[in-house]
Amino acid sequence: MLLQKLKGITTFVFDVDGVLTNGDVIATESGELMRTFNIKDGYALQLAVKKGYHVCIISGGRGQAMEKRFEGLGIPDVFLGVSDKVEVFNDYLEIYTIKPTQVLYMGDDIPDLNVMKLVGIPTCPSDACSDIKAISEYISPFKGGQTAARDVIEKVLRIQGKWFDANPSAVDSSK
Repeated sequence: MLLQKLKGITTFVFDVDGVLTNGDVIATESGELMRTFNIKDGYALQLAVKKGYHVCIISGGRGQAMEKRFEGLGIPDVFLGVSDKVEVFNDYLEIYTIKPTQVLYMGDDIPDLNVMKLVGIPTCPSDACSDIKAISEYISPFKGGQTAARDVIEKVLRIQGKWFDANPSAVDSSK
């Protein structure tokens, strides 16, 4: 059943902290919160964009470094500092005329719960909280920030025959 659903995915939506990062933040003296991102997740994200998938980031977190990271990956739809993820998600679907069944969402904690109940395939990293695991159709064997995002993107692209890139770039797209 899951494999059949993966064939219909056109859109990836990701939370940031705990999904694209390991959830740790470093607080600088200036008050900026610093995060680390996995380069393999980044490769998969930019490839999905390059292959024509909708890729969207919806996070309660914010920061210029996050904005720059996603800009460097070519992700046009980045919503940071979001308190109501369902509202942003529904607006996003309307803008692009996307059906909820076409969406794979990866979240890890309670702020993701309500939006994950609306999507075609709710997924999570292996270290997500128990409430999120309970509603996820797929739990990645990888932790947040340690290629869980790549795992789900790769699965969708492989089943749809779009994983390999004829012109892969070794350039770090984190500019």
